[in-house]
Amino acid sequence: MARLPAAERLRYVRADRWIGYTRATQALERLEELLALPARQRTPNLLLIGATNNGKSMIIEKFRRSHPVIAHRDREEIVVLVVQMPSDPHVGRFYTALLAGLGAPLRPVMKLAVLEQLALRLLREAGVRMLVIDELHNTLAGHGSARREFLNLLRFLGNELKIPLVGVGTREAHLAIRSDDQLENRFAPFALPRWQPDAEARSLLASFAASFPLRRPSAISTPEMAEYLLTRSEGTIGELSALLSEAAIVAIESGEESINQRTLLMTTYSGPTERRRLFERELL
Repeated sequence: MARLPAAERLRYVRADRWIGYTRATQALERLEELLALPARQRTPNLLLIGATNNGKSMIIEKFRRSHPVIAHRDREEIVVLVVQMPSDPHVGRFYTALLAGLGAPLRPVMKLAVLEQLALRLLREAGVRMLVIDELHNTLAGHGSARREFLNLLRFLGNELKIPLVGVGTREAHLAIRSDDQLENRFAPFALPRWQPDAEARSLLASFAASFPLRRPSAISTPEMAEYLLTRSEGTIGELSALLSEAAIVAIESGEESINQRTLLMTTYSGPTERRRLFERELL
């Protein structure tokens, strides 16, 4: 890849990439264990928790791609269905999101009871064996009654479908689940903590360095660089990836061909806190 022209290398740098690390591998293994469980009355569930932009959705997408849709002669089998929790947590909107994820045609106006029965029937017919609900923390956006109604829906779906449910979200998702004793007992939390400048982080940085098509080595896995990079990216893998990708782009465009202190300082990257400050300054 490093021998390709600059334009092709820049396209490669800007594309998503999977960088494996211990906690992500453990999460994938746990998901595989849940998927392999036989149907039973109280199927265990999982709650994948982490800060915004800390790799949750990338793990789910990696898992979903490892279980693609299976085309049969008369139907499609969707082993893992991933839906996003609507920003307004109403049961009707969630059933609509489920049906859209299943590729079902929707009529403009459908009563809740019709939506529910249609969603349940199609989930069974599509052979869904795991339902993943991303952005589960959006449940807290609703009023008390709407939030309670949705939590009851989660319990109903688990009992009715007898398949594992996986919630994905921030710490607020855990708070929502903890407000219901029965759900708290069913959803085992799996945390993705912010990164610290330790041996695991240095290994991650070495993997990033190896993944970029640069023509000179990037010495970014030293303790000093790990401290600098994680401080600047505020300890989340998504921000770290954005910073390093921008530095790799600068390295190619400038001819430096390495991620180092010079190319890192040449980037226009700002961390989340700095972006908020700049935005607030512009508003003033």
